[in-house]
Amino acid sequence: MEKKNLQLPKTARRLPIVKAQDVEFSIDEADEEDLEAMERAEAADKRQNEF
Repeated sequence: MEKKNLQLPKTARRLPIVKAQDVEFSIDEADEEDLEAMERAEAADKRQNEF
């Protein structure tokens, strides 16, 4: 994937980048959709850290 030089509005440039959020999660109570969401989130984090 080629990284493009994008111009963001000034307000977007000032927004903080959040890498983690505090949430309560119990793997014992997680269903299949929760586990899939967790996998997608981890994959998205990996992609984000590549740039």
